[in-house]
Amino acid sequence: MQVRLATGPRRSRRAVATIFALNGFLAAMWVAHIPVISERTDVGHDELGGLLLLLGGSAFVGMQVCGPLIDRWGSRPLTIVAASLLSAVIITPVLAVDTLTLGAALAAFGFANGCLDVSMNAQAVAVERAYRRPIMSSFHGWFSAGSLVGSGVVAAPLWVDAGVVPTVACAAVAGFVVVAAVARGLAGHDESPATSTNASSEASWWHGIDRRRLVLLAVVAFGLMLAEGTAYDWSALHIVESYGTSEAIGALTFGAFSLAMTVSRFVIDPVVASVGAVRVLRVGALIGIAGMTIAIVSPVPALAVFGWAVFGVGLAGLIPQIFTAAGNLTDSAGGRTISIVVGCGYLGMLAGPAVVGFISSRTSLNTGLLAALAALLLAVCFAGVVRPRGPSVSALGEPRSSRSRGRATLEE
Repeated sequence: MQVRLATGPRRSRRAVATIFALNGFLAAMWVAHIPVISERTDVGHDELGGLLLLLGGSAFVGMQVCGPLIDRWGSRPLTIVAASLLSAVIITPVLAVDTLTLGAALAAFGFANGCLDVSMNAQAVAVERAYRRPIMSSFHGWFSAGSLVGSGVVAAPLWVDAGVVPTVACAAVAGFVVVAAVARGLAGHDESPATSTNASSEASWWHGIDRRRLVLLAVVAFGLMLAEGTAYDWSALHIVESYGTSEAIGALTFGAFSLAMTVSRFVIDPVVASVGAVRVLRVGALIGIAGMTIAIVSPVPALAVFGWAVFGVGLAGLIPQIFTAAGNLTDSAGGRTISIVVGCGYLGMLAGPAVVGFISSRTSLNTGLLAALAALLLAVCFAGVVRPRGPSVSALGEPRSSRSRGRATLEE
């Protein structure tokens, strides 16, 4: 697929980074409002668990629907449509009045979010190809930053007891404005729809790729996002239950993890360019293992909080390398390969909390957290799966001799 950045690589990079940040911001509108929405709809914990599975299932469906459409029409129009749809449906959860309406709202939200997750990562791969150097981690950093900003935007009105509907309505309007502002800067490609469809037909696309590598990428993505999901759902509770600290310290623990991951994602790309994706994946997983080990065996809560922060540093650059490898696995069906790998990763994030909960309910929470260690050991063993295709390619799959020349041209 030939990448066409009509407005220049820097503007396209800014546009895609903005979409990542918008996705994180809009997702925070739901996540940070969960307690309020649960109370307004009178949804108990059991019902909420089922609704979250519905959200995850609809997101997975959206990812699989979006993949073939990207290969047919390109990721630019799908990104615009998905981001606009997410902006439109983000208000529906706070308008729900009971379990049924909340379920419908979360199904729509999950589908739109799944479509955007795949299409924006396909955009990131396209821009990264044009840059001819690793920049994927920074895009995911912007997603994390958008989530942090969104959480703050939600917290302020709740603190002064302002209405949640006006807050989310303003976020939705902001989403439409942002999409309109960056739409022209998104990356396109030079294939016509007909050419792309023929090249990526149902009969040929699966047989034209390295299927073993695609399966391994999907498995490693599942494991990595299982580990990440463990931090999202269990880090705060681990500190509170294991050390008898206050809930405020638990919140601080998750904040330390999130902040460490966000900052690390903005600095990891030059490291990938210097040492390669394989080494970053392997060493990052080992750092994550070290952080989780510190959190589990620490005798004091302060050291455990530090361990969760180290865990965030280790995980920061891992998933971006998997998504880059998936997007570059084929030249003609990148949307489908990304949708498969992202979808399996998303299933891992959903499975992580459940796996840890199942183990911990029969043993202890510290034992349950060993599931995250096992997932990271899987990444250490199969780190070679992110090695670029071909014997003489750079980190982005192009001849090393042309890499510096391409970079100079792009940055003029």
